[in-house]
Amino acid sequence: MAEENLKGLKLPVVIGKLMAPLPLFPLQFILSRMVKGIAQRRPEFFARLGSHIDSSYAIDVTELPFVLLLKPNPQNPQLTAHRRPDKVASDASIAGPFMELFKVLDGRGDSDAMFFSGNLKVSGNTEAAVCLRYALDDLDGSVIEDLLHMGGPVLMPAHLLLQRLRRLEMQS
Repeated sequence: MAEENLKGLKLPVVIGKLMAPLPLFPLQFILSRMVKGIAQRRPEFFARLGSHIDSSYAIDVTELPFVLLLKPNPQNPQLTAHRRPDKVASDASIAGPFMELFKVLDGRGDSDAMFFSGNLKVSGNTEAAVCLRYALDDLDGSVIEDLLHMGGPVLMPAHLLLQRLRRLEMQS
């Protein structure tokens, strides 16, 4: 029953509305730790970007009140949040709903199918975006799992949420 209620609830939309008035500073700290942790745990991801290691990627989770900017240089990886009205200069831009982007990061989504169905939008340097996609596809396991393991037992509720999101994703 709770699972059915969650399916009808647009959780990313609710989270986005709750986050809208909050300052970005605490989020910047969390994002910085996340990308640096992934750089340490997954150096092969960064190596796979090849000539696009210095490219920048705007990641627009459409339900959230901000856009993420990824600069994957392994010596100084950066992931920052920017309010929507701000112009975010990037080499490539990838936009889509939370659940679609979640599936890609979780290693469970077919980004080609999402792109061709119109669920994901890519603009700018498509070669850089495709390179990012290949780098994610080549990873064993889930980037989401990596992030949760970095947080240790403190993130146990997030592990439970991840399991629910996976069940919901499989039902849709």
